[in-house]
Amino acid sequence: MQPTGQDISIHFQTELENPADIELVVVLPTFRRPDHLIKTLKTIVSQRPDVACATVVVENDPDASAGAEAAKAFFLEHRSDSTVIVAHRRGHSHACNAGLATALDLYPNLRALAVIYDDAVAAPEWLDGLIAVQEGHGADIVGGPQLPVFEDPDGQKWKHHPIFSPHYDATGPVPRLYSAGNVLITRAVLDAMPRPFLNPALNFVGVSDGDFFNRCRAKGFSFAWAAEAWVAETVPPEHTTASWIRARSLEQGAISTLLEHQRDATFTGRLRTLGKSMALLAASLPLGLKLWAKTGLATASLYHFHVAIGRLTASIGFAGEQFRSAGES
Repeated sequence: MQPTGQDISIHFQTELENPADIELVVVLPTFRRPDHLIKTLKTIVSQRPDVACATVVVENDPDASAGAEAAKAFFLEHRSDSTVIVAHRRGHSHACNAGLATALDLYPNLRALAVIYDDAVAAPEWLDGLIAVQEGHGADIVGGPQLPVFEDPDGQKWKHHPIFSPHYDATGPVPRLYSAGNVLITRAVLDAMPRPFLNPALNFVGVSDGDFFNRCRAKGFSFAWAAEAWVAETVPPEHTTASWIRARSLEQGAISTLLEHQRDATFTGRLRTLGKSMALLAASLPLGLKLWAKTGLATASLYHFHVAIGRLTASIGFAGEQFRSAGES
């Protein structure tokens, strides 16, 4: 079945199973990382979940399509149930929406979707780990750690910085998730949530993921964490400089404010967000000293201060294009 709509086109497809038998789909958005995409795909096709599984690769660079070509060559050599599509509108939200919509269109009986990004590789039992936690806790959405792998050995010192640390440590129910870079979403969620799933108007780094999970939580869906279902995320050298860490910390603060404004845009809601930002700023010194002692990183002591400044900057309307990722529209 060809996905409908001018924004999505099928680039390549292989079918080993009857599409009606596929119960699990891995969605993999990609943008200008064809070499790493192959590394990711190798860890996906090596998974052996107990249910029939397919992969949907979403190329989000329609002009060059290097990722789509790399994925096509890979699937010709590694035969599996797979589809490579091109999402003609650039941006993280558009790519994820295209992948989710295509999976639902092509595989009518799927029970769940897993999402992984093209800068990560999956643990050997990644899918089994996500499924086991989903079934064991009856959760609607399950997330797992995105563990950093630093290309520059000197970057290892940043491993325990909050920028690179998982949000949770232990397996079990959690109040919410923050990133769709390692997540299992059940069919019940996909059937209940309006399309497009991720809001294209929030094509900022991280914001559309968080907004989607916030809306899922508002509808009463439950979340869990699968500590053993990790993916290893490659961190380039340019993301291990003090200036990048500072910028990312400011960005995280701005993202949290934007999400809170999205949940409650009233004057009272904005005042509440401003109050939380001021409280964090006031507490940033003792929190920073505690973090310094925990991580051994002097620069980590400034993390909460930078987050607070990012929150305040967004509160007064200066969180603009600098928080938009390269290539997004």
